Amino acid sequence: MSPVLVGRSAELAELADALATAPGAVLVGGDAGLGKTRLIREFTGGVQGAKVLVGGCLELGSDGLPFAPFTTVLRGLVRDIGIDGVAGLVPRGDTGGLARLLPEFGEPESDEASDEERARLFEVMLVLLERLAEREPVLLVIEDAHWADRSTRDLLSFLVRNLGTAPVLIVVTYRTDELHRTHPLRPLLAGLERAERVRRVRIERLSRTEVAALVAELLGAPPSMSLVDRVATRSEGNPLFIEALLDDDGTLASELPESLRDLLLAGVQRLPEETQDVLRDASGGGTRIEHALLSAVTGLGDAALTRVLRPAVAANVLVVDGDGYAFRHALIREAVHEDLLPGEYTRLHKRYAEALEEDPGLVPAGRLWVELSHHWNAAHDSTSALVSSWCAAAEARKAVAYAECLAMLSRVLELWDQVPDAGERIEATHVKVLQDAAAAADQAGEFDRGIKLATAALRELEDDPDPDPERRAGLLELRGRMRYQMARPGFVEDLRAAVDALPTDPPSAARARTLATLGNYVRITTHIDEALKAAAESLATARRVGDAVTEAEALITGFCADIKYSSDAQLLQVQETVERSGNQRVLLRYHVIKSHFLEGAGRHEEAVAVAARGKELARQYGVARTQGTFMSINEAEPLVSLGRWDEALAVLNHAMEQDPAVTTRTSLLVLSGWVALARGDLETARARLVMAREILNLKMRWLKTQDYFTMLWLEANIALAEGRPEAALDSVGPVLDHGGLPDDARYAWPALIAGASACAELAAATPAGAPGALDASAAWLRRIEERANGLRNSGPLQLAYSLTFAAELGRARGVLDRAAWDEAAAAWERLGNPYYRARALYRAAEAALVGGDHDAAADRLGAAAELARELGAAPLAEQVADLLRRTRSPRRSDTTAPLGLTPREYEVLRLVAEGRSNRDIAEALFISVKTASVHVSNILGKLDVTSRGEAAAKAHRLALFRSGFEPGTAGTRVGA
Repeated sequence: MSPVLVGRSAELAELADALATAPGAVLVGGDAGLGKTRLIREFTGGVQGAKVLVGGCLELGSDGLPFAPFTTVLRGLVRDIGIDGVAGLVPRGDTGGLARLLPEFGEPESDEASDEERARLFEVMLVLLERLAEREPVLLVIEDAHWADRSTRDLLSFLVRNLGTAPVLIVVTYRTDELHRTHPLRPLLAGLERAERVRRVRIERLSRTEVAALVAELLGAPPSMSLVDRVATRSEGNPLFIEALLDDDGTLASELPESLRDLLLAGVQRLPEETQDVLRDASGGGTRIEHALLSAVTGLGDAALTRVLRPAVAANVLVVDGDGYAFRHALIREAVHEDLLPGEYTRLHKRYAEALEEDPGLVPAGRLWVELSHHWNAAHDSTSALVSSWCAAAEARKAVAYAECLAMLSRVLELWDQVPDAGERIEATHVKVLQDAAAAADQAGEFDRGIKLATAALRELEDDPDPDPERRAGLLELRGRMRYQMARPGFVEDLRAAVDALPTDPPSAARARTLATLGNYVRITTHIDEALKAAAESLATARRVGDAVTEAEALITGFCADIKYSSDAQLLQVQETVERSGNQRVLLRYHVIKSHFLEGAGRHEEAVAVAARGKELARQYGVARTQGTFMSINEAEPLVSLGRWDEALAVLNHAMEQDPAVTTRTSLLVLSGWVALARGDLETARARLVMAREILNLKMRWLKTQDYFTMLWLEANIALAEGRPEAALDSVGPVLDHGGLPDDARYAWPALIAGASACAELAAATPAGAPGALDASAAWLRRIEERANGLRNSGPLQLAYSLTFAAELGRARGVLDRAAWDEAAAAWERLGNPYYRARALYRAAEAALVGGDHDAAADRLGAAAELARELGAAPLAEQVADLLRRTRSPRRSDTTAPLGLTPREYEVLRLVAEGRSNRDIAEALFISVKTASVHVSNILGKLDVTSRGEAAAKAHRLALFRSGFEPGTAGTRVGA
């Protein structure tokens, strides 16, 4: 092994720079043998003034060891600063979550395996790193991520995406040659690369010059050119192969192996036979094995084992690693293990399993059952493999490692038929295993697999002469929820069947919970009456059995199914029950619905305060970056309404950086897209819309009004900004087709207003001789008005929307009603919504101009201009400025324009020169088409021309519009 690292100065510099500029992450990839581990050791060995934490992913065949690198990191921290030292770094000194990874922290605070517990564990790990970094920079290294289990990948992704400002650098190494097309690490790497402050470092093969330098270091003298050529050709620049090609005496191996496997085994085969035997035993334990475990497996005492292994360490086949050993490279272990004969392979893994059963302390706590499952399975002992896999699944569930729990339960199912008394062995039925596997699949996000497992369990229950109704109901409820997640039909039917499976007498907590679930899912469909009925029965049953949590859930469901923004009396009842339940989950849900209610009632300032309080509670509970992110929607939406757009964007961008759940991401995208559109950033608005549509295409879009209708509203407004009213109407179409959904009026009104605006624009752009297009616009308008008439208003916000719609409806029919727009503007002013007020004022000014009241128009435009300027709403500001310019005229002393034209004729000629029709001129100057025609006739006479084209040509030839005469610079008004 070379005493110095050759050819990696650029990579070392990149890592050093990343640490100096932390927070951030570096993804270090390269083929096996290129020196990733050596690079990391060189880098960490030279780090000064930083806390270095190193953990590696372990390979146990196809089995994953949940959170293996993070368990190693925690164990190292406990050695360094003790249990109390770690407790001092986590919120409230609560290490209960860490107990799921390391038994030294005691038992988990609860046996519940839920998304909340998993989120809390992730938060605690992040806070731990951030608090450590307050003392000194932290370098966290996760090696061999190509072997990472699903839970490790999830936690790693969470940490990288949520690094705050603390100086934490996360370095991840992985083999690029392991990443086949479907390798699970691929999507993680692709996702992390798009995150901010993430770098990717690729370890390349050594150049010929670098090969020569490495050979010189290994030999201790300059090599001959011919030797360098032979080594470079055979090794292809791989440092591991170069070291393997050179004999212990520094010369090239006399016989070059034909295959990579032979090359890697060559160094092993030169060792004493007894050393080779022990290396074969060690290969069964993975890339790293404890000394005590290897001693037990080989039957050698400490002294004998040390003596036998010394040649392997001297030859650099093994390296000492703490209280154990590791193969210098995983490829060497793989080659040795694959060289075992079938009988040797089986017997070796049996010895491992027997040693671990005899003395479980031979491996760190938390690894025992997974390792036993692996070794018994490899030894083809089906009974022992089944039992240990069942226990390993329980350990994984306790560690909230759902994917790994599913893997272990899947092994139990695979082995079931091979063990005649399987049920007695694990004290569980086959249906129970299927149900647990389905639940693990649900929590791991493997919904398709979970549906199949739940279906299989239900099929078995049908053959049970005495089926358990609660188990059947639980399976139906579970399958229903997963079918919803997969956007598959039948989810409501499953939930109904789950309720029917449970008797009404005697009342039970199970039936109350199932009814609450049914109501919660049915309320997002058109079956609102059914949702209310289910919520009412759930509430009554929960009260009878004294289940305060389900009582709160039922009240929340009933409140959301038929939300009324005119009174918060029902909300106060929900608050009282939620506080009495003392349940963190329902308390957070209460803050979600309260802030949602306040925003829907137009009480924007209160909504901001409640959402902010909910986020603070989420932080205290340790779920700020998961459940707290959902609260960001309810904080940002009222900020947008209040015109505090910079604050809203800060909230939205921070939430997006945390890789939120799909259901959360849609609303974040639409809100940020709308602000971008209102500020004139069409490119960003379009990008946000594309991402939102991609997400909703994966779901039953019309089932969630809040997501689907708001996305269609954004889409329609983008089309209007692009001058495509027909496309805007197409976007509004689904809102017309899907009425009667929960909270319908709140989310339908904005889309209907956009539709009415599109009809107005379409009518204005339709030439006089195209009645078909006008008929189409009128048909759309009738459908939109009919849909609006079916809405039931609730609260001042929906009143403001309805007033705006009525005014827009008149505009679409060619009637600009100043009083209607003034009323809408006043409604928006009362709510404190500056943007919608400014838009209404702009339309009121248009109406005033049509009526000839230029002073009234100027007053409204002045107020609208100030609001648009403060918001940074550039498109609206430009519209207002353009209309304001067209309300002005020259000073009264300036009664003529060039060529004897009046100021109004001059304005008309300018528009004629732009190619405008009489209809266009009339709309631009707020005059009738007939008056525009008269002005054009007068212009032709004064210019002594016979056509509009000649008039335009003469105006351009004389450069009339560069003459310095500009009507409207003095500030007085002219009529039509």
